[in-house]
Amino acid sequence: MSVQLFAFTCGSVTSDRERFLAGETGKITVPVPAYLIVHPEGKVLFDTGLNVALRQNKARLLGPLADSQEIEFPSGADIASHLARLGVAPGEIRYVVNSHLHYDHCGGNEFFPKSTMVVHAKEWRAAHMKVTQDAGVYNPIDFAHMASVMQVAGEQDLFADGTVLVFPTPGHTPGHQSLRVKLDSGDVVLAADCCYLKQTFDALHLPDSAYNFDQMKESLLLLRRMQASGARIFFGHDPDFWKTVPQAPAPVA
Repeated sequence: MSVQLFAFTCGSVTSDRERFLAGETGKITVPVPAYLIVHPEGKVLFDTGLNVALRQNKARLLGPLADSQEIEFPSGADIASHLARLGVAPGEIRYVVNSHLHYDHCGGNEFFPKSTMVVHAKEWRAAHMKVTQDAGVYNPIDFAHMASVMQVAGEQDLFADGTVLVFPTPGHTPGHQSLRVKLDSGDVVLAADCCYLKQTFDALHLPDSAYNFDQMKESLLLLRRMQASGARIFFGHDPDFWKTVPQAPAPVA
């Protein structure tokens, strides 16, 4: 059995363009992606989208960020509903790999208490700091649900066969990580927020804020090297690119 990849749209967020591209003005509406990887030895989620509680209590979940984030999160767009339409129950998910612990990447973790959460150790530490929680950067309501947490420090080959590889791409946050999936058609790299947009990748046009700009640039250069070796890069929040990505139930070919 080959490895399969499925893409889901878990709502959208509208925010200032400069948050994605420094120096630009106006607003941008971006998708909130999540992915299912089906491997012969288990199912993996890469990110889990938004927390359903945002529909009723946005201010409590986002804190100081609430006023700057316009969220569209229709019924049925949560990760559990997407999986149900594929006939996948939450208990079937072996690993939940979180690229990082911002609200739009781990908000659906609550559906998977029996899964093993895979997170970078630096991200886990940063997310438990009072100063970052008070600033609304992290909220344990989004991610503190799994009984089993695998804190990784570098690359993690989830099935020890090279098909599903977690690797560090810091800069956006201290412990940001991305995922390389080997499909029959070749490698796909799920970049998440180390590379928001194709413009970020093509022009090294960074956002107006990041944990470490030098690290973010190095992560982008790593993605460029991976692309040069044949990998397809799936940008984290690019609305135009996202229109080209097959949505579940169709797999990514």
